[in-house]
Amino acid sequence: MNGHTDDELRGVVAEYEATKNAAIAKRDAALRAFHTAGWRAVDLQRVTGYSRETIRQALHPETRLAANSSRRKTAGASNRPPADYVPFGDRKRYVVADHLAELHGPTTGIVSLPHHLDWSGSAEYVLDRPARLASMYRTVLTEAVTSDDLRNWLDKALLIQLWPSLWLPPQLRRSWEGRFPELADARAAAA
Repeated sequence: MNGHTDDELRGVVAEYEATKNAAIAKRDAALRAFHTAGWRAVDLQRVTGYSRETIRQALHPETRLAANSSRRKTAGASNRPPADYVPFGDRKRYVVADHLAELHGPTTGIVSLPHHLDWSGSAEYVLDRPARLASMYRTVLTEAVTSDDLRNWLDKALLIQLWPSLWLPPQLRRSWEGRFPELADARAAAA
């Protein structure tokens, strides 16, 4: 990509890892020398600012190997969700309007969304500010629980105008664009 190869990138990472590992080994050897000369682990920690665990691993390199090995084993298992896991976006039910024509929400002024839509503490939106307007539309689209929420707070023309630039969960976007092709067309025209 852009004239660089996978092998070049792997080489950069390998060089970094080798340099890092050599620096850690050098630091650990110096810390062990201080410890052998009579410095206590707590003194090494106080002066260097390193954690107790870092000092322990520097003084006893076998503990670092054991910790890293254990971390790799558990990281592989814990990073995988259970076989029956369903992502939140696939579990959340999004409300979709029956008709765009029924959306006649406010288009100017200051709006305060009800708590069931926006519990963030910043539920007040100045609709004349484009970023706050987009934020309100995103909030209403993702948090609406009834069609009334959509009718009361969204406006058809503004929704079509904002649609291409709104960050929305893919499932929500697919649901709305599946029902209203004009939204998909608006996004395609903006691309």
